[in-house]
Amino acid sequence: MSQTSSVVDRFVLAVGSAVFDAMFNGGMATTSTEIELPDVEPAAFLALLKFLYSDEVQIGPETVMTTLYTAKKYAVPALEAHCVEFLKKNLRADNAFMLLTQARLFDEPQLASLCLENIDKNTADAITAEGFTDIDLDTLVAVLERDTLGIREARLFNAVVRWSEAECQRQQLQVTPENKRKVLGKALALIRFPLMTIEEFAAGNGQGGEAAPEPDPQGPPPVPAPQIIHTDSNTVLGQNDTGFSCDGSASTFRVMFKEPVEVLPNVNYTACATLKGPDSHYGTKGLRKVTHESPTTGAKTCFTFCYAAGNNNGTSVEDGQIPELIFYT
Repeated sequence: MSQTSSVVDRFVLAVGSAVFDAMFNGGMATTSTEIELPDVEPAAFLALLKFLYSDEVQIGPETVMTTLYTAKKYAVPALEAHCVEFLKKNLRADNAFMLLTQARLFDEPQLASLCLENIDKNTADAITAEGFTDIDLDTLVAVLERDTLGIREARLFNAVVRWSEAECQRQQLQVTPENKRKVLGKALALIRFPLMTIEEFAAGNGQGGEAAPEPDPQGPPPVPAPQIIHTDSNTVLGQNDTGFSCDGSASTFRVMFKEPVEVLPNVNYTACATLKGPDSHYGTKGLRKVTHESPTTGAKTCFTFCYAAGNNNGTSVEDGQIPELIFYT
């Protein structure tokens, strides 16, 4: 676009933008009466002008990205902040991947962090949104590297396969198993195939999952039994090997340790369990804080639950396979 500026326009632009100040008053200042801005949308530049003249913020869903680009390009941080705040308020699971791509492109780490947190909490909804298959490879890798995604590995893998098919089309490659592995590159190694059951792995290969590597003939590595772990030192404080069969009901199974586990105040502990077999019922509506009152002394102890480091395989504080912990005082 072209914008013809009067003397007043130049003064306002120079005061509000370091880039325009250098353009008009720097050592290589332009003397032309016409300024050529070839890569700026007219609506976005109009929004910048209104902000510089009157502090009026005029942005909407259709213009916020181009306005953010213009604000960053011409160094107007206050307008940039308004754009980022608008995006934060409108962040949802169905646009989290799209906004994450833009946040990384525009170097907005705070917005990117919020997008990733939203994806962690709403992974299943986020990966089914239209914007997921449009993200770039680096963004896909950044997501797959996280250990806090709230989704089963098999379902995540199916979404990655969909992304690889879309990427093949973008690169004008035939959608074949070889090309899907090619476009995935380092992202394929981030899929945790040992966390899938044999049935899930086989289903993935039969339903478009041909991007998967050949399964290890030795089988997946051994996995720990139900455990209580001292988080900082990674010391196993309690463990119990047990077995039971799900009968299709919502019944839970109590796992007791042979010896009591001492839980100290202000110390982080990790409770984990490895379950094998088909999908079953799981706990829901979990609480982040639980207060336990001793029946004998009346003393109250508050337990705070949060995400553990490592892959949670689709479970979270609110939804998971461990519906309760029993404490004795």
